[in-house]
Amino acid sequence: MTTGSLGVPAGGGGIDSDLAVPTPTTKRRMRNLPPAAWLGIVVLGLLVVSAVRVFTDATNLDSSGAIQAAITAAVPIALAGLSGLWSERAGVVNIGIEGMMVLGTFGAGFAGYQYGPWAGVFFGMVCGLLGGLLHGLVTITVGVDHIISGVAINILAPGLTLYLSRLLFSDAPGGGQRQSPPVSDVQRITIPGLSDWLGDIEAKGWFFVSDVAGIVRGVTTNLSVLTVLTVLLIVGSVFVLWRTRLGLRLRSCGEAPYAAESLGVNVYFYKYVAVAISGALAGLAGAFLVIGLKFQDGQTGGRGYIGLAAMIFGNWRPGGMAMGAGLFGYTDGVQQYDSSGTAMRAFLLLVAAALVVVAVLQFRQGARTVAIVAGLIAVLCVWWFSATDTLPQQLVKAAPYAITLLVMGLASQNLRMPKADGLIYRKGGGH
Repeated sequence: MTTGSLGVPAGGGGIDSDLAVPTPTTKRRMRNLPPAAWLGIVVLGLLVVSAVRVFTDATNLDSSGAIQAAITAAVPIALAGLSGLWSERAGVVNIGIEGMMVLGTFGAGFAGYQYGPWAGVFFGMVCGLLGGLLHGLVTITVGVDHIISGVAINILAPGLTLYLSRLLFSDAPGGGQRQSPPVSDVQRITIPGLSDWLGDIEAKGWFFVSDVAGIVRGVTTNLSVLTVLTVLLIVGSVFVLWRTRLGLRLRSCGEAPYAAESLGVNVYFYKYVAVAISGALAGLAGAFLVIGLKFQDGQTGGRGYIGLAAMIFGNWRPGGMAMGAGLFGYTDGVQQYDSSGTAMRAFLLLVAAALVVVAVLQFRQGARTVAIVAGLIAVLCVWWFSATDTLPQQLVKAAPYAITLLVMGLASQNLRMPKADGLIYRKGGGH
């Protein structure tokens, strides 16, 4: 196979196949499943959720309102994860996503209340991009350790935005020392007629059918244009990173930068492109939290770190990252929407079912210790469900974090980060 110019091979392969990177057979089979198989997996998952909903009478487990709340919670996590993916695929570890999101929230609050929501989105991305370029300057050009640079951005960004907030928002109408005036919302999409019809079916409480109706209604009613933009960015990232010459060259910088350099690739340029896109995406994630509301100090709430966890869970791939973000968004959205706590108790059964699947998969891969641990925790979840009628409120609040980390930690085995991720690159240093 000829790839002297790091062009896309005729067979459509990416950098992983060209460099003969070993990939676990099970994970490769999962990625190569036909659409019909993925549809079957989705239907089976919905059947499990529907059965738990009927058994526990937890109507908010997959109601349209809970799905809308889940989407709102998942989008900034997905954007943060996508931000990290772009950066790390080029070999630059970006722990500073949280700080870049903070910069994005301030930018969106500052421009949004004065010039409108889209100006807020744009300025939020610009502020995040500046944070990304700063991270690139320190790590790529100066050669500072990537972790140290990211942590420094996470420390500096909240202090800077708080100072600017006190300077610019204290005397603004509706503003304050720690918050901006309200920012108007972007356009929202509702399919006329479909929402009401699906609402009637959802209200019937039928097994599976009402669950599907509630989910479809949740994703077709009052849907933010920014959510649609996020989906397009994830799909576009798959295409650009794995189907274009730019993406192949960028990923080569994260796998074998000196080999890429020997083939004429400007490694510094592609690393800067990656961190600039990473910063802009983090800024967009921050702007998403502000649009329709207002900028507030501490608004990101650690979502940048959760996005990084979702990226690792997804094995540095957009699809897996989106699944990790969706897992957290779903648990967090249901927790926020369900005031009675019934749905979160039902989550114990869903977690048990998920851990059984994890246990089977890990056992087949030879990770017997992980499989046994997952099985024991699944049994504990079932026992806990049968032994209690309500969960403590403190546990309900922490449930999204605990469930996400539990499932991610046990399911994420045989991960492979880009080979040169986090390593300091110097032109000519490989000779």
